[in-house]
Parts: sequence; C-alpha cells; structure tokens
Amino acid sequence: MKKTTMLLFVALTAASMMVSCGSKERPAQGKKGSSGKTLEMLLVADKTVYSGSTKLLIDSLFRCPQEGFLMPEPIFDVVNIPPSSFNNAEMFQAHRNIIICDINPENPNKVYKSNDKWAAPQVVYDFAMKDRHALDSFLAKCAPMIINDMRMADRRRVIKAFNSMRAPDVMNRIKENFGFSLTVSDEFEIAKMTDDFAWIRKETKDFGVGVLVKTMPYKDKAVFEEKEILRNLDTMMKQHVPAPAENSYMGTERRVDAARQQVTMAGQYCIETRGMWRTFGDFMGGPYVNYTLLTPDQKTVVMLTGYVYATRTTKSTPYSKRDYLMQADGICWSIAF
Repeated sequence: MKKTTMLLFVALTAASMMVSCGSKERPAQGKKGSSGKTLEMLLVADKTVYSGSTKLLIDSLFRCPQEGFLMPEPIFDVVNIPPSSFNNAEMFQAHRNIIICDINPENPNKVYKSNDKWAAPQVVYDFAMKDRHALDSFLAKCAPMIINDMRMADRRRVIKAFNSMRAPDVMNRIKENFGFSLTVSDEFEIAKMTDDFAWIRKETKDFGVGVLVKTMPYKDKAVFEEKEILRNLDTMMKQHVPAPAENSYMGTERRVDAARQQVTMAGQYCIETRGMWRTFGDFMGGPYVNYTLLTPDQKTVVMLTGYVYATRTTKSTPYSKRDYLMQADGICWSIAF
C-alpha cells in the first residue's frame, strides 16, 4: 500500500472502529506470559469460515509480504485452529496474537478488542459477525489497526525479554549520552558512540542485528518528510557505518520504495519508515525500520534505526530477517524520555 494511502486508510479505519468496536479491556497484573513465535497470529475459525474468498482475504491482509524485504517474508505467520480446540486449551488462549472469527445470525456485527485478556503481552480481536460478508468487510476495515497492535505486542515481548537480561553498561552509556533510555540485552554492545550518534549491535557468524541512534537540533517540520529522512539516514550511515570492503559504507537502497506511516512513540509524534539498506562498494544489504521523532521539549530530533543482516541458510529454512528485525524494533520502541 502506498504511503499516503496507508495514512488515510489508518485514519478512516480508526474512525470506523470508534463506531463499530466494543472493548473488553482487562489489566495485565497477575497474567502469565504469553506464548507464540515471533509475529505469529492464531486464527480461531472453523475450516468452513477460513476457506474460499475469506481465506484469500485474510491471507492477503496478514500474510502479505513485509515492507522492505528483498526476499519476501509475510507480515505474520497465520496458524488456524477450530474454536473447539481453542476453547478447551489454555495453551492456545495464552497465545500473544489472536483473531477469533465467529459467525452466527444472532451476532451483533461487532468487533471486540482485548489487551492481555488471558496472558501478557497479548492482543485479541473477536469478530462477532452475522454472516461471512460482514466478517470480510470488518476484517478489511480493521486490518491496519490489527497489524499495528499485534506488532506492538511483539515489541512488548522483546522489551520484556531484554529487561530480564539487560546490559547495564550499554544502557547507562546511552542514557548519559543522550538523556533518554533504551532497553538493550547483554547480547548487544556499543560499536561506536559520539556526542550525537551511537551504534549498538549484536554480531554472530550467521547474522547481525543493530540499532543506530542519531540526534540533531530540530529546525522545522521538513525533518519528517520522506526525502529528508532518507537524506539524514544516508548522511549518518556514510559517516559512521563502514562496510567490510575498503572505502565501502552503508546507505539506503533507493531502488526499492520505502513505506511510511505516522505513529505515536513514547507519547511523541513519529514517522515510521521501512525500507532496504545496502552497502556501497560491497555486496551486503537487508531491511531496516526507522523512527524519526522529537524529544518532549521539541528541541531535538531523535532518529532510531533498526537493521538486520543475515544470509546463511539451513537445509530446512533460511534465517528470518523479519524476526531478527523485531529485536531491533523492540529496542527502538523501548525509548523512554
């Protein structure tokens, strides 16, 4: 979906949800930890429901390719189970991301969203629909919000996990240098730090995950425009992130369109940009996600960029860049002023 269309679609969806959705919010206190693989969605629906045009619609909404990936990976892995299995197994009810599709002529055509209903972190969307046509219509309307909420649940899982094995030295240096905090696990180290830049990374023989932190004085709202975000990314990467080959460096891949949307991060207006990075003078590349926002005093621009590099494959499956990128994504979303 194109950038401006995505923003408009989210706005329209939010408005429609105010009318059509109910709430079943419950506190997370005392809830057990949720289960499920990274970016996995549990679809609770009879086979007669998850079939035909409805299956095609669900797959097109939630199993479509993630933005910014050269080798396609779906936004979510969708696992379908029947309601009878779900209702009789706490194991399934503890899943992190759940969509329940219930069709009954006596249903009110309403969508109920619950946070941390059976476990935490968790997002549950319960579609109580009269017929298949209503289900398809509401799924299409709610899809952008569901994707955002379920990505957030996965970020919350990453932050929770990293909090249990945090790297105090790395976190303290970031807070002392920038005045805000990030939650980083002890698998990460600081590769480089200056007054206005930090490169945090985890490197193994098979893959690399990193977060680039950049601050600059706020001048005007043009800093949130796509061309300015990409220009600032290229300037930062060329200056601070060299590639292995001599005179090579990291930069954004302009031959692939970036996807962007407005989000709220740490209570602040923020533009999320997803695209691909590449090395100039070398043969490396991968997906990235960037968040550009202001500090609460609106004097400083903060750019947080998560990236991943992974090429090695096993006999059964390649490494999931999507899942590794979620680790960097979680670090970005842990920012606290």
